Amino acid sequence: MSKVKRSATKTIAISMSIVVILSLLITSFSMITLLTSVNDAEAVNVAGSMRMQSYRLAHDIHTNSADFSNHVALLDKSFHSPAMQALDSWLIPKRIQEDYLALLNHWNKVKQTLNGQEPQLFIQSMPLFVSQIDGFVFHIQQMSESMLTRLAWIGGFGLTGIVALSVYVVLFVRREMIGPLASLLVASEKVQKHQFDIQLDDSSKSEMGVVAKTFNRMAYEIGSQYDMLEKKVNEKTNKLRKVNRSLELLYDAAQQLNTSRIDLDNLDHILNNMVSVDGIHAVRLQIEEPHENSHIVQSGELANGVTKEYKLYLEGEDLGYLYFAFEVHKPEQAIVDSFVQLLSRALFYYRSQRELEKLILMEERATIARELHDSLAQSLSYLKIQVSRMKRSINQLPDCDKNQRDYAKLNDVTSELEVGLSSAYTQLRELLSTFRLSLKEGSLGHALTEIVNELSQQTSAVIHTNYQLSSLTLTTNQQVHVLQLIREAVVNAIKHANPEHIQIECQESLSHMMISVIDDGIGFDPRIEKNNHYGLSIMQERAQRLNGSLVVSSLKGRGSEVTLQYPKENTE
Repeated sequence: MSKVKRSATKTIAISMSIVVILSLLITSFSMITLLTSVNDAEAVNVAGSMRMQSYRLAHDIHTNSADFSNHVALLDKSFHSPAMQALDSWLIPKRIQEDYLALLNHWNKVKQTLNGQEPQLFIQSMPLFVSQIDGFVFHIQQMSESMLTRLAWIGGFGLTGIVALSVYVVLFVRREMIGPLASLLVASEKVQKHQFDIQLDDSSKSEMGVVAKTFNRMAYEIGSQYDMLEKKVNEKTNKLRKVNRSLELLYDAAQQLNTSRIDLDNLDHILNNMVSVDGIHAVRLQIEEPHENSHIVQSGELANGVTKEYKLYLEGEDLGYLYFAFEVHKPEQAIVDSFVQLLSRALFYYRSQRELEKLILMEERATIARELHDSLAQSLSYLKIQVSRMKRSINQLPDCDKNQRDYAKLNDVTSELEVGLSSAYTQLRELLSTFRLSLKEGSLGHALTEIVNELSQQTSAVIHTNYQLSSLTLTTNQQVHVLQLIREAVVNAIKHANPEHIQIECQESLSHMMISVIDDGIGFDPRIEKNNHYGLSIMQERAQRLNGSLVVSSLKGRGSEVTLQYPKENTE
């Protein structure tokens, strides 16, 4: 570790070392002082006894005591006692040692006087000797007090230093270690709760500052990794959810096509499902039909986003085009391809279904036409033949048998019967022609073209056609009704209006179909009904079957116009 990284440990170690050193010094000094003080006390006692022994020697001299010699020996022993000799040490101040040597020299002189012929001289020098002993005792006492005072001051300063260092160490540890450790514990709990927005105070240059800085960097890296992993998991989850949603929509569309009759509502529902797929902004289905305008089914606006075209075909048949408007995030190509295949198959089955329905209807109408032809048409032909025979027989009667009045009446009845049968036969032929109308290749436009070509051969009038319909919006019965109504209107114009031009208009809006047949013939008064002419009533009935309205407008000399309007919905 570097010095910066070890600053807190070093500070604590130094502080504790100082505390230990101070404790050792104070303890050592205290022990030495105590040991020295114990010898000082003994020295003070011995010195005090020396003063008393000096007074006793003076008394012995006055009383001429027999114990005088013993008392001199005891005083000498006191001067050379261990307590006095211990004063000759480096721990004892030099002044005390000098006082002891001076006192010892003085005693040696006094001892010579006491052992000499005139011991009374001691009494004269005793006050000086005792005074010197008192000074020596006072100095020893001062030394002891001074040492105790120094011990107290040094102990106080040492204890204060120890307490100050201890407080400093406690505060330092609290600031540099306990506080950061508590913050680190709180941060660890946040990390455990997946909260990585952590910023510990790393301004300290101690180990905890390095730990805090390292923890911050670790939390940031873990948070970044966690966010990245969480983002990836969310992306994968969203992707799986979108794919699952797309598969559900695809399954719903396939289920709907498999369990119900395919029509434009089904296709519109499928397109709405496709727009629900994430990444697809809008969809347009363009259905192609031979000899027809393209039919458009759309969901959303293609103006926004990137548009891509897919051609729809199945078993060699061109069915139309599918246009996608993709968003920024394009859906899975497999989902798009699945919808393209699904719609291709749906359109193929839809076309086949409509062809089958038309074939069934045409077969039914052909069957009815054959039945009418084989029964009613033959009966009418037979009646016509019989009326002709009856009329010829009446004309061949002899003149004698003819009653002019009865003959004229019978001839009139026969003529009316012949006219009625001819009219009925003509209407039957028209009815048979109507029943034999066919919708080839599932196309109303193609059938209308064939009818116009057929009727153009029966008149000198020029027939124009403006066909803008899509037969996909018409059911089979609706197509038959529209085709028959156009044919009846054109036939009426050819028979009764003597026109030069006939215009057929087939238009559609968002909600309605409009069919118009316009001629420039002689016109008629629609308020006047003609006998044996049921064309307008039949056309009105067809308009009612389509839940629409038929308007006939005409003026004499200004031509006629027959207009059919009905809603697109199948309300028949």
